[in-house]
Amino acid sequence: MSLYTPYQKCYWWLLWLLVWPLTAGGLPEKPLTLRPEPLALPAPTFRVAQVRDERPDRRAVAWLLSAPGTTPAAPRLLDLQGGAEAALQQFAAQSLPVGVGARPVRVRIRALRITEKAAPGGRVEGDVQVQLAFDWLRPDAAPLLLTEYRSGARYGRLATDAAVVEPALRQVLAGGLRYLNRWLTQAAEQDARLATRVQPTFRYDQRQTEHDTLFYDPTRPLRWSDFTGPPRTGIYAAAVFPGFSYQGKPRLRNGVLELDITLQIFVVRSSSWVGANKSAYYLAHEQRHFDLVKLVAERFRRHATADSLTVEDYNSILQRQYLRSFMEMNRLQEQYDAETRHGLDAAAQQRWDQQIEADLRRFGVE
Repeated sequence: MSLYTPYQKCYWWLLWLLVWPLTAGGLPEKPLTLRPEPLALPAPTFRVAQVRDERPDRRAVAWLLSAPGTTPAAPRLLDLQGGAEAALQQFAAQSLPVGVGARPVRVRIRALRITEKAAPGGRVEGDVQVQLAFDWLRPDAAPLLLTEYRSGARYGRLATDAAVVEPALRQVLAGGLRYLNRWLTQAAEQDARLATRVQPTFRYDQRQTEHDTLFYDPTRPLRWSDFTGPPRTGIYAAAVFPGFSYQGKPRLRNGVLELDITLQIFVVRSSSWVGANKSAYYLAHEQRHFDLVKLVAERFRRHATADSLTVEDYNSILQRQYLRSFMEMNRLQEQYDAETRHGLDAAAQQRWDQQIEADLRRFGVE
């Protein structure tokens, strides 16, 4: 079975159990009472927080045949004590060991039915059918369907005694709880949907191996040789084309979605150009354009915290944060050029230089 198969199907084939009658007629007069089935789970991964009965017919769980010659001749309808929802809730609470931090799960009953038919020799053949759906009740999101369980059992009994009915049903239900625990144990290391939180980590791409891309490195400032685009006519001495992007790689570990994010702050060489005036002053002005992108990327990194990201929507949240940062980058670039008049206003240039230097130091960029 694949880990991601949405349901589990199995059948328990029980041997004929011939039980001597203990009471007259042998059939229970009261609703069936599920006894606890202690489950020896070393590390329970869930707790049943809610049970919902979704069966089309909720009149009963068992249609049991009476002994020959007794009344009524039609099958006797029996329900679980307290109803199916309450009975399964109590059964899970009494059968599952308590697990610290176990996931709250909703059990949806899609099928729960015991039917019988007459067999030769005054015997009765019984068939148990159970179908359950398990949802994780996430604290900050809609319930998530985890998996489904389908199982059944067949039993045989004397027509005068029904003592085997409850154990047969109990074993199938206990099998469903064991199955869910196994499924969660395996899926917790492979299914990112089961992560309880997102933990982002950041690193910067500082490779200098691409011909047309220069990645930001404080120890490697811009050079005029990085401006490989054809010169343009006009009043400006040069133009640089900086930008930034990110790449995220998720990995699930111990229930935490570890998000390895690589930030790329770059200049496209072929889109950057310089004219005849290759002075150090104008090169420093273009370097500040590059530094401003670095500052924006640093603020983006500090906004993308574990508290701001959710397991269900971390990718969309990151994209929205990036879009806001990208718009901030464009606004700052325009403001910088407007106030310094593209470097022609030396006093304004000095003010921007001092502010950018202070911001870089505040972010630990030396």
